Amino acid sequence: MKAGVRALGIAESYRGDHDQTRSTLAGAVVRADRVWDGLAYGTCRVGGTDGTDAVIDLVDGLDRPDVRYVLLGAIAPAWYNVLSLSRVREAVDRPVIAVTFEASDGLEAGLRDAFSGPELEDRLGTYRALPDRRELSVDGETVYVRHVGLEAADADDVVRAFTPDGGRPEPLRIARMTARAADSYVRTVE
Repeated sequence: MKAGVRALGIAESYRGDHDQTRSTLAGAVVRADRVWDGLAYGTCRVGGTDGTDAVIDLVDGLDRPDVRYVLLGAIAPAWYNVLSLSRVREAVDRPVIAVTFEASDGLEAGLRDAFSGPELEDRLGTYRALPDRRELSVDGETVYVRHVGLEAADADDVVRAFTPDGGRPEPLRIARMTARAADSYVRTVE
């Protein structure tokens, strides 16, 4: 991949605090040669259903037509705020790749424990519409990938190209650090 190709990594700050009502989303633009050249913030509700719109707004607000790929560090940020990868793809007109880092039996059991009625059905519908999750080996680490807008081999190439070591793509690593730093700062000034 050429050094100047850019990806936007989006990660969140939420760490399981149920008193927290909003989660900070950070978007970090990183080139394939690891140069970081953009940052944006947004928020979504903890336990809400506004995550997909928040991601779309963050990408639109950056106004970076040079970003070729959108990498997401979660499919259900902020306590089951389930993202629709296909809606994000359609809205931002770029391939979307969700990269997660832990083995899982899926979210259905957790969703059923946390929600009922229309809240559950809405989340289950969005979750079930997601593309299948696949294992991918990156630098001796296993990550789990879902993607829309590109073929599996191309998605794998993108994840590997943006992962210098340690199994976490650089755009997601930077986005996660900046989301947590911003959230920590906001909590100290409130």
